[in-house]
Parts: sequence; structure tokens; C-alpha cells
Amino acid sequence: MSAESAVSPGRDEHYLRAIRRVFRTWRGQRPFWAGLFTVLGGIPIAYFPYASFKLGHMTLSMSTTAGAGSLIIGVLLVTLGLTMWFHAIVRVFAGVATILLALISIPISNLGGFIVGFLLSLVGGALALSWAPGKPVAEAVPAKESAAEPADAPATKQWDMAGADMYESSNDANGGRNSAG
Repeated sequence: MSAESAVSPGRDEHYLRAIRRVFRTWRGQRPFWAGLFTVLGGIPIAYFPYASFKLGHMTLSMSTTAGAGSLIIGVLLVTLGLTMWFHAIVRVFAGVATILLALISIPISNLGGFIVGFLLSLVGGALALSWAPGKPVAEAVPAKESAAEPADAPATKQWDMAGADMYESSNDANGGRNSAG
């Protein structure tokens, strides 16, 4: 095999590079970060009411009557995060439900998992609402070879990169800027 031989992208690459490429493609087709923040926000909300911390010989326990409510909110947030990953079509519902559950977790589950779970869930819900699937890239259409334009043809359109169509005859000598007054 010579140094100039072509390397096919799937056959000769390392398996970790192939896994990474497949993961990046999968991640780009769904609100991945929204689901990750939501899952990470649900964990402290569900965990802290049942946790006990030891400081020397003293045990601190956050067990309150809100334990069952915290567990339900935490499990629902983790479920919504997984839903964002595996059913991207329901991202708007999952985002709204995530934000509502994050807000409800403040009074019910120890200030929303000591604010950490609340903030992570709130960011995850906002990311889910703001995510939109990308549009597929259109294939380049080959330009038709045409003869020179006739002399009496109207001015050709230009795209000014700002969303407005302009005509060549309307360009100003001042770099296209209009003066007020």
C-alpha cells in the first residue's frame, strides 16, 4: 500500500474515531445538551432528600416530608431528559414540562436540590425549547451554461447577505449606506 493510496473513511479509521463520528452525528440530530442538563438537574433533586452526610460522629439528614415529592420530580426530570434524547419530536412539551417541574421543585424539594438541580433543569428546559432541527444541506445544482445576457435585460439581483434583495442600479456610491436627512 503506497502513501498516495486513497483511504476510505469507514474502513481504515480507528474504531474510537468511528464511534466518535457516529456519536457526533447522533448528537447533532436531537437536543442533546438540553437532555443532559435536564438529567443532571433531576439527580440532585431526587437525591438530596434521601441523603445523609456524616461530619465526624454527627449525621446530617435532609429527610423531610417532601421526600416522595422530590423523588417523583427527580424521576420525571430524568425521564424528560431521556425523552429529549430519544424522541426529539416532543422537545417542546418536554421543555415546558421541565421548566414547570424545576419551578415546582423549589418549594417541594429542599429549594430545588439546593438550587443546583433547579438551575440545571431550568437551563435544560430552555435549551429544549430553543433547539430546532437543522435543515438538510441542499446539493449544489450545476449552473447552466448560458450565452451572454441580452443588452435590454433588467438589472441582475444581488444578495447583500442581510436578507434583502438589491438591484445593481440601486447601489449608492457611499458603500451602500443611506444617510439620514
